Amino acid sequence: MSEQLGLNLPSKTARGREDFFVSPANALAVATLEDWKNWPNRKMILSGPRGSGKTHLAHVWAGDTGADVLAANGLADSDIEALAQNPFLVVEDIPDIAGQNSAEQALFHLHNLILANGGTLLLTGDAAPSRWPTRLPDLASRLQGTSVATLDPPDDALLAAVLLKLFADRQLSPAPTVIGYLVSNMERSFDIAGQVVALMDRIALANRRKLNRGLAADVLDILRDPDP
Repeated sequence: MSEQLGLNLPSKTARGREDFFVSPANALAVATLEDWKNWPNRKMILSGPRGSGKTHLAHVWAGDTGADVLAANGLADSDIEALAQNPFLVVEDIPDIAGQNSAEQALFHLHNLILANGGTLLLTGDAAPSRWPTRLPDLASRLQGTSVATLDPPDDALLAAVLLKLFADRQLSPAPTVIGYLVSNMERSFDIAGQVVALMDRIALANRRKLNRGLAADVLDILRDPDP
């Protein structure tokens, strides 16, 4: 089907503890991050698929501990000695630097220095570290020797909560039947949930349509077959 699409307007993402919905799919990971004082070797990897809430949960942990949060792809241009002075640090999206020698070297030295200084380190990335295509052998061994807290695929309650949050981030109020319909019919993926809400927002704005079940069905059709 054909729909006129509006501008992809930015949304304000809420990342407070009160905005993070705990369900059986993520309860163990949440408990593990809350128990950071007992992490083996004062480090942890938070793993999960794209859009699973890694960044949100990492920011919750940062809020609890006062940690700084930075992206792995900025490490090569960072002052590693200064970063290593942080008592708590989050480095996100480690797989993004796989194969980048300067960035991998920077992460290796940061890892060693912050732990030598008595700091605590949280790293995030998709999948298990054994599947990250890291080329530096010493770094790979450090990562694979790190305990992992895993965010599992969403159950119904979590997917519904994520959809509600995504709509709320855009200051949108869908019809009462929309969330249940989407949970029952969409792919069980946080990434897809983000695409669904963004596309519903764009189409509703461009075509002055209501955020109802009909629009939800049309958006799922578009995502399944984007070029009919």
